[in-house]
Amino acid sequence: MSLTHIDGLPAHVLFVHFVVVLVPLTALAAVVCAVQPRYARRIGLVLPLLGLVTLGLVPVTTHAGEWLESRVGDDPLVREHTELGDGLLPWAAGLFLVTLAVWWLGRRPAQSAEPAAGGASAGRARWTSPTVLRTAAVVLAVAVSAGAVVDVYRIGESGAKAAWHDNYDKSASARHR
Repeated sequence: MSLTHIDGLPAHVLFVHFVVVLVPLTALAAVVCAVQPRYARRIGLVLPLLGLVTLGLVPVTTHAGEWLESRVGDDPLVREHTELGDGLLPWAAGLFLVTLAVWWLGRRPAQSAEPAAGGASAGRARWTSPTVLRTAAVVLAVAVSAGAVVDVYRIGESGAKAAWHDNYDKSASARHR
């Protein structure tokens, strides 16, 4: 077994299934935990570990896909799929950073509601208040999660088109009805 082929078959077709499942799962977990920090506290380190595993699988899958691309011949649909696939790594990195931030915010103790004595301290306290941080985490989690899931969808659709165009009989035969 290698990172390019498993038992004589391209590893990309196996790895891609992990990415297709883990990116939306990680995105959903990040949003839920950002909206409800008690869930972030409940699942603990699992959240950023899920983000890390998802992030780690993206370059492995991309590498296996590039290996496969070099063996399927020149096809514009395959090139488009490869170019789209190269764009997933920044989304996966963002998703990992969001899971890390949401986990960290979930661990923070509630700050006291006492006003700060100094003017500069009051301004800083306002921007680091639990409400502001939680709102920022929710907005960031939703934005990054949506971007990552949409990107996975676009990549998957282009990969399906590349793999299946002109590779099946579009007319139904009498024996299959």
